[in-house]
Amino acid sequence: MSIRLDRRLDELGTLVATMVDDGDERRHFLAVELRTVAAVDDELASRALGPFEDQAWTERWVLALVDLYLDALERWTEDGSAPGPWQVVFTAAAGPPPTAPTRGLLLGMHAHLCYDVPQALLETIDDDGFENPTVRGARRTDHEHVDRVLAARLPQEDRLARSAEQLGERQLFERVLPPLTATSASRLLHDARQSAWRNATALAAARRIGPSACKARLDELGARSAERVADLLRGGPLRGRRARSGLGVLLEGA
Repeated sequence: MSIRLDRRLDELGTLVATMVDDGDERRHFLAVELRTVAAVDDELASRALGPFEDQAWTERWVLALVDLYLDALERWTEDGSAPGPWQVVFTAAAGPPPTAPTRGLLLGMHAHLCYDVPQALLETIDDDGFENPTVRGARRTDHEHVDRVLAARLPQEDRLARSAEQLGERQLFERVLPPLTATSASRLLHDARQSAWRNATALAAARRIGPSACKARLDELGARSAERVADLLRGGPLRGRRARSGLGVLLEGA
C-alpha cells in the first residue's frame, strides 16, 4: 500500500465517520471517494489489470485529484463557499430538500470528473510533458488504467446508493436515470476522459501564455462544470439530456 495514499485514506475515513455521525448528506459521495481511492491503491499494489507506464506519476495524479476534492470540502466548511461545481453540489447536499444518495453520487461524480480531473492533470504534467508525445501517451495510458478501476466499481456504487434510498425516491429517479451497468459506466468514463484530456491540453496552452490566461480558462472550466451539475438538478428528461451531451464539458476551442 502506498504510504501517501494510505494517509489520504485515513483522512477520508475520518471525514466519512464524522459526516455519518452528523447526518451530513455529503457523506454519500465522500464514501464513494474513499472506496475508489482504496481500489486504486490496491491496483497500484497488485497491477491486476496490467502494469502502469509510470506508477509514481499515477500516484501523484491520484493524490492531486483527492486533494482538490478535500480542498473544496475544507473551503465549504470554513465559509460556505466552494470552487466551481462543488458550490452547486454542496448547496444541494445541505438542502432543503435533502438530496437522495443516487443524485448526490451523480452530482459529485460530474463535479469531480469535469472539474477536478483536468486540473489534476495540469498539476502533474508540466509543459514538456504535454508537448512530448511519448510522455503524453504514457500519462494517458495510466489515466485510462485508473478509469478501468473506476468503471469496475461504478455499478456496485450505484447499487449501494440506491439501496440507501427511500422507495419513492428510487422509483422517481429511475424514471430519468437507469441503473449503471458496466457498459454505461465505461461509456460515461470514456466521455469524461476524452473531455478531460482536451480540457487539460487547453489549460496547458493557456499556462504557457501566462497566469492570467490560465486563470481565465480555469474560471471558464468552473463555470461550465457548475452549469452541467446544475442541469442535473432541474426537472425534465435528464436521461435524454445526458445522452445528447455526455458526461464531460468542453472548454471553448478545446
